[in-house]
Amino acid sequence: MSKRPNQLLLIAILVPTFACSRVPEPSPRMVTQWMHMLYGVVRAERASPPVGSRIFAYAAIALYSGFSQTDSTLPQIVGRFNALDSLPRARAGKKYDPELVAISSERIVLDSLLDESLPTIRAAVAHLADSVEAARAKQVSPAIETDSKSLGRSTGLAIVAWAHGDGFDSTRGRQYVAPVGDGLWVNDDPATLYAAQSISGASQLIVPSNPANQIRSGATDTRTLILDRPKPGSVKKLPAANMAGVTEPYWGYNRPFALKGWNDCPAPLPPAYARTSGTPLYEEARQVMEIGKKLTPEEKEIALYWADNPGETATPAGHWLSIGSQMIEERRLSAAQAAWMMTVTSTALADAFVAAWAYKFRLNLIRPRTFIRQTMDPTWEPAIPTPPFPEYLSGHSTVSAAAAGALTTLLGATPFNDSTNVSLGHAARRFNSFGDAAVEAGQSRIYGGIHFPSGNLEGRRLGECIASRIADRLRVQSLQSDARFPKSK
Repeated sequence: MSKRPNQLLLIAILVPTFACSRVPEPSPRMVTQWMHMLYGVVRAERASPPVGSRIFAYAAIALYSGFSQTDSTLPQIVGRFNALDSLPRARAGKKYDPELVAISSERIVLDSLLDESLPTIRAAVAHLADSVEAARAKQVSPAIETDSKSLGRSTGLAIVAWAHGDGFDSTRGRQYVAPVGDGLWVNDDPATLYAAQSISGASQLIVPSNPANQIRSGATDTRTLILDRPKPGSVKKLPAANMAGVTEPYWGYNRPFALKGWNDCPAPLPPAYARTSGTPLYEEARQVMEIGKKLTPEEKEIALYWADNPGETATPAGHWLSIGSQMIEERRLSAAQAAWMMTVTSTALADAFVAAWAYKFRLNLIRPRTFIRQTMDPTWEPAIPTPPFPEYLSGHSTVSAAAAGALTTLLGATPFNDSTNVSLGHAARRFNSFGDAAVEAGQSRIYGGIHFPSGNLEGRRLGECIASRIADRLRVQSLQSDARFPKSK
């Protein structure tokens, strides 16, 4: 009998065994899948901008932990983030699949962050995790699958425990009474501005009653959703943004991710309140009013494009992470590079919200709508709704500059197209750099009539400082030259 059939049989048996003992290259598509999922989660939950930024940051860190905890040569997160003193690590002599570790960690963290989420959202998250895990499990041995999932679960649990110490839990349900006095913020937008006028059983489209909310253009596709069905009062972790109330007044007391404190980057005091012509705040308000009276079509488009209201989009944090997601394929990043980019950018965004909100609710500066109606024109309305929190500093300017700074450090000052809001009827916008996009995002709030120029300018400076601090604390380098990452294939 010939030995050849037996040799072929032996090869047929051994090849799958050898193949499954190897760990295939993780896919960067896995990172974009999760970021797209999270964008949809934050949008569907109508999470406020600060809450959305926290979800993005912990989720990105959980994904990246699959890489950092299995490869010590990559940028590390333990000891870099505040109070993150340890995480489980890969054991010597064992093989792990970073992608399976990342997915298992992500699942645990999102189970905690989204435990009050809508059932359909939790099911969608579980389905994505199941499908990606199942596809990946076919490419590795059962032992690697088991060990990888175990490491991911223990890492995820450690991240959840770390998250519970950031102060967020203690602010849930805490009552807030805004200070009263001249020049202090008050939410004086009419309640009807956000009241549902018609609800379609098919689309749940809500048409706001104030024509200013639509720039009197009738183009409801750009303002499709302000408010949806209310959530139960028992929901504390994921409350829907309340545009007629106040948004996260104690957010500035949360522990930052990497900043030493909310005031790690100092900001000057805003212009003093004065109702007299010629004083700085009065003249800034006059400028906002005059700009609003003669907005060009392009300026109206910019105001709407960057509005990023809860429920319409995944808030400003989601917008900037969407830009980052587009860069993964364009710059051909590896999975580890993509997850690191999302971690750095989401950290900059989250810490920018902590800092901006700390300044907002410690200074409680009046909004342009209130000031202008008190001193110049009692009928004046801004082009877009005024958000339910104080003016100084501009949150959009702060978080946009922080995100742009993080992306610039990682990817350079590169031209790009932003297609984030194409689904809302907007055309993609072209920018020469991330910094240019951040400048436009900040300027959009002046076109919208909801910020003074000083709030925009100082917000941008604050965001730039935060980006620099994050780069220093996390030891961020250009991905093109960062030798800690293997060259992508």
